[in-house]
Amino acid sequence: MTGVQSSPVGDDTAGSPLQGGGDSVARVTSPLTTAEHGKHWMKVYRTTIASSVSSVFSSFASFPLDSVKTRMQAYRYRRATDCVKHTYKSEGFKGFWRGALAPLFSITLVRTCSFSIYQMAKYKYSAAIGKATGGDEPLVTVNRPGSTPTLATIACFSAAGATAGACLAFVACPFELTKMSAQLSGLMAKSNHSSMDDPILRNNQQQKGTFKTAKYIIEQRGYAGMYSGFRFHLLRDTVGTAIYFGTYESTKQVLVKLQRSDSPTSPLSVAMAGAFCGVASWACIYPIDTAKIQYQRNLVSTPRGDGPVKVPKIEFFNPKRYSGKSMQPRTMFVRSADGQFQGLVSQWRAPP
Repeated sequence: MTGVQSSPVGDDTAGSPLQGGGDSVARVTSPLTTAEHGKHWMKVYRTTIASSVSSVFSSFASFPLDSVKTRMQAYRYRRATDCVKHTYKSEGFKGFWRGALAPLFSITLVRTCSFSIYQMAKYKYSAAIGKATGGDEPLVTVNRPGSTPTLATIACFSAAGATAGACLAFVACPFELTKMSAQLSGLMAKSNHSSMDDPILRNNQQQKGTFKTAKYIIEQRGYAGMYSGFRFHLLRDTVGTAIYFGTYESTKQVLVKLQRSDSPTSPLSVAMAGAFCGVASWACIYPIDTAKIQYQRNLVSTPRGDGPVKVPKIEFFNPKRYSGKSMQPRTMFVRSADGQFQGLVSQWRAPP
């Protein structure tokens, strides 16, 4: 089909020698027409393209931090620096990137689809709210210069975000479970050992990559095991994405008003709103994420048939749920008398 295309949306056939007549004739494109068509395509799918590219770079750059976060949530360390030191000493630099393959694919897919679903959902909710209230639609209000967030706009964006998060949880859960298991594979292999002299504590021979981890989960728990902890994941993504988009759109609207801009958006407002909404959403859902990590860790490290796995509680007002210090099994980062790293002591037992 090279060199032949249908006319893009719009009245761009005016004055064309092919205009008029009765027969349908294919129009041969010129380089200029192809370039214009490319620009039109990029404009239509700009949200999808931008979210895909940004997801790849952000996932690659932040994965070591995510790995430290997951380890601190699942096992006990005195502080983040202890976790970093132990990971490097026991697994090397590659330990920070263990399990990175799954999220580089899944997060890109999920975020791209999430923004697309959100875009469609917010128009649907905006129209529904406008029809129900008999007033302006939330999207009309937001695009009005000098406007401020209202209950209707916040409800519209939050509902659209919740819809996107809930829909994508079904896709993201298996990938996140695989990522978490790969990140913790070395530590889970040690969890039944209480002696620092055990060779497993030194050799980490049971560390697994992404595909081996997925295979292990399926062997232990079946294909349904890839959705272990799904209820926590669904709750986290539904609430978190609702807060994320509700905060993003509202913050951007306020910043644009403070800048006294005639446009509904600006580069500064987008950047600041994006940073703030990420902090706000994670601050609210972190206890849910902690409970999810604990439950999934317990499931994948307990062979099928060993009895039920206790479901951890979601404790929003427990400071330890934010520091990652209330986990079981208790994996203690041990120092010698002179303060140097010695290793981990692990005790596997059910939470009280």
